[in-house]
Amino acid sequence: MKYTQLGRTGLKVSRLVLGTMNFGPQTDEADSHAIMDAALASGINYFDTANVYGWGENKGRTEEIIGNWFAQGGERRDKVVLATKVYGNMAAEGDAWPNHDKLSAVNIRRAVDASLKRLRTDYIDVYQFHHVDRSTPFEEIWQAIDVLVQQGKILYVGSSNFPGYKIAQANEIAARRGGTIGLVSEQCLYNLAERRAEMEVIPAAQEYGLGVIPWSPLHGGLLGGVIRKEAEGGRRAGGRAAESLANTAIRAQIQSYEDLLDKHGIEPGEAALAWLLTRPGVTGPIVGPRTAQQLDSALRAVELELSQELLSALDEIFPGPGPSPEAFAW
Repeated sequence: MKYTQLGRTGLKVSRLVLGTMNFGPQTDEADSHAIMDAALASGINYFDTANVYGWGENKGRTEEIIGNWFAQGGERRDKVVLATKVYGNMAAEGDAWPNHDKLSAVNIRRAVDASLKRLRTDYIDVYQFHHVDRSTPFEEIWQAIDVLVQQGKILYVGSSNFPGYKIAQANEIAARRGGTIGLVSEQCLYNLAERRAEMEVIPAAQEYGLGVIPWSPLHGGLLGGVIRKEAEGGRRAGGRAAESLANTAIRAQIQSYEDLLDKHGIEPGEAALAWLLTRPGVTGPIVGPRTAQQLDSALRAVELELSQELLSALDEIFPGPGPSPEAFAW
């Protein structure tokens, strides 16, 4: 495994991030524990989750699965850089209550204590805002975070799904207040098929020293060889991938992508991950394996070297938006 610093911090993290969203809803606890064991054995030390994972009536279940894994000992907690998120309403469906969501000081305090209990740990390495809160000023958010840092409950703070101007606003207010280093990471939707983050989000992250953590690196399976799998009678596309393939132009684009990689003898999913690892500002993509086999495939991407010829060909199939503001102004 290869490692890098998380943004401008001294924290060393693996170039792959283990996403745990499938733990509970699609992967049972025993298999989830086996995947985490395999990830740690391979050198992956950055695990990402969120308080709402488990979804519906099982919100929080994913954190509980991770907490039960930590409780097995073997220095599991000590070896893991643990990231979780706050924003979504954790109340039971149909029983939402004021102040049980978003980023008010009262909810941040409630949410972090609940996550710590489920995760069976006394601190969170990277506490992430899952979404922007347009109703709460950053002065209040940072005051709540400062208290948690002083209490030793969290060490760093990151954002997720933030636009570029909110990254700038958050860190400028943090700098004016003093005593906090502000956001150190941004987790955003970014992959070959969805490159709009290159216009504002990634430049802002680089300017302010945030590590970029792309989620959905295969764009819901679209970049994982979905057309070939369909032809071979394998698992059919669903969700975002199925919606995209219904568009004939996108289907032709994905076919060109798969044909290109077949010519080079490279698995599409591994190429998509390897491409992200070449992008400026990217710390490491989040991989969310449902099985040990999917984890093995992701690990191979770390060692995959893409030639300049192949990178140029990928740019032709999936052209980026270009630099900002030229991409939309000129």
